[in-house]
Amino acid sequence: MTELTLADVQAAAGRIKGFAHRTPVLTSRTLNERVGAEVFLKAENFQRIGAFKFRGAFNAISRLSPEQLARGVVAYSSGNHAQAVALAAKLAGTKAVNLMPKDAPPTKMAATRGYGAEVVTYDRYGQDRAALARQLSEERGLTLIPPYDHYDVMAGQGTVALELIEEVGPIGALLVPIGGGGLIAGCATAATELSPGIRVIGVEPAAGDDTARSLAAGERVEIEVPRTIADGQAISTPGELTFPVVQRLVDGIELVSDDEIRAAMTFAFERLKVVVEPSGACALAALLAGRIQNLPECVGVVISGGNVGLERWFELLGKH
Repeated sequence: MTELTLADVQAAAGRIKGFAHRTPVLTSRTLNERVGAEVFLKAENFQRIGAFKFRGAFNAISRLSPEQLARGVVAYSSGNHAQAVALAAKLAGTKAVNLMPKDAPPTKMAATRGYGAEVVTYDRYGQDRAALARQLSEERGLTLIPPYDHYDVMAGQGTVALELIEEVGPIGALLVPIGGGGLIAGCATAATELSPGIRVIGVEPAAGDDTARSLAAGERVEIEVPRTIADGQAISTPGELTFPVVQRLVDGIELVSDDEIRAAMTFAFERLKVVVEPSGACALAALLAGRIQNLPECVGVVISGGNVGLERWFELLGKH
């Protein structure tokens, strides 16, 4: 595959059916009144492993050959992709090895091990996780399942937008958290075909604005690994495969502060009665902070995950 298409996303939907959850779409009159639009929240915090990542991981692993499955897979992730690969591998009857940063949220590390995966830790600020993963792949004969820079992963993530538009119909704008770009690449591919004229807007933490900088420069730009509460978006450069899709289909990038992310997490808890992790709240944060100009009547927002432990939740929100 050299280009991602709607047909790829639709094929992925067929593969993950019966394994991934078809997650609910939440609405809130309070939210609608506050922003002046009808908002549909695709709640991937209710997905298996608590985040959208299961879709792409399962789609990718389901396409491996029997020989590849016999050897196992390797992945790198701060948590959600690690859990997704661990569970998908378990369902496929293969083994998984996951590279995770030493400072990954303990709940995510424990969950990854709980699904049966081996966890190998590294220093995210001093080591190259992709290089370490390639080394493990070569040494052990494992198939690498990257967190975003893989067409099958991107196609699986695109089923988020596919399901949303199937349920609510055409929408005028879609807000998507963006880290490496797998989710927004897949979602933009589906949404721009199914809802012509839609504006697809990515949302990054202000400390991790690598995609915004890259779009402005017209090429992939690398920044220092960002320090942000949105650990799932602590990426230093957009993906090699995802970035051209973002360039072609995404209308713009908005940035939000950690405090605005906290405010969105609080709103989700108090008004929607759901727990959302920092990265999962990023797109909602942009909407609540008034970042999106000229809102259309109907807006979709991807709540990408809810993997935040109680201790971490109180640490983030207890004083806010």
